[in-house]
Amino acid sequence: MSGYPPNVPGFGYGQPPSAQPYPSAPYGAPGAPSSASPYGIPPPHSSSPYGVPQPPSASPYGVPHAPVPSPYGAGASPYGYPTPASSSPFASLVPSAFPPGTDPNVIACFQLADQDGSGLIDDKELQKVLSSYNQSFSLRTVHLLMYLFTNTNTRKIGPKEFTSVFYCLQDWRGIFERFDRDRSGRIDSCELRDALLSMGYSVSPLILDLLVSKYDKSGGMNKAIEYDNFIECCLTVKGLTEKFKQADTSRSGSVMFTYESFLLTVLPFLIA
Repeated sequence: MSGYPPNVPGFGYGQPPSAQPYPSAPYGAPGAPSSASPYGIPPPHSSSPYGVPQPPSASPYGVPHAPVPSPYGAGASPYGYPTPASSSPFASLVPSAFPPGTDPNVIACFQLADQDGSGLIDDKELQKVLSSYNQSFSLRTVHLLMYLFTNTNTRKIGPKEFTSVFYCLQDWRGIFERFDRDRSGRIDSCELRDALLSMGYSVSPLILDLLVSKYDKSGGMNKAIEYDNFIECCLTVKGLTEKFKQADTSRSGSVMFTYESFLLTVLPFLIA
């Protein structure tokens, strides 16, 4: 892919949200010494560094130290953060409505896809309406979009979720174009690093190499990723980071998962 698709008359992206949804400080980047330690960065020596056991009298997360008698997947572990039933990736999708002030173009796009007037569109309908912008998205990317914005595996979205998807893709396209400095239609690992930083995510060179290797359509020859795979890359980083943050209630940069919670966190991103 090279260059960018032209805007389709009558179906523009509309106006982006007035507030940038990304945090002001990059996720995982060093912060001020007085603030809480960001993810992936060890705290000052005055604090307990990650991975150092607590004193015998202290118990992490308020749970007594005791061997876990059950094997992985059997019974409940006293450690970690069990996934509440309400946030299960296999929960039912609750009907929604367009937020007040939604751009008419967004409403028109949804209605174009919702041909049966059910108020929901499925994965193939979403793929079709997104492709009307001269940009092809794989079903895997569409599935990740639907999962991230519904937290379900039903593969249907309503007006509210569609609006969020629409604006998010608009933001990410602007980011991609801004950091594709040579206008090649691809971004390399350095450009990807800067793009993720602008969204609030600071990842290590090792993670960057893994991401580029995973999403490079040429199998590693170009060492760069195109726009549609950039979207999937962003969805994975954003989704896994948000799941981690939900578990890290103390913002310590370290969490403990039960075996089942870990699988429920990771598997939706692997089997989309």
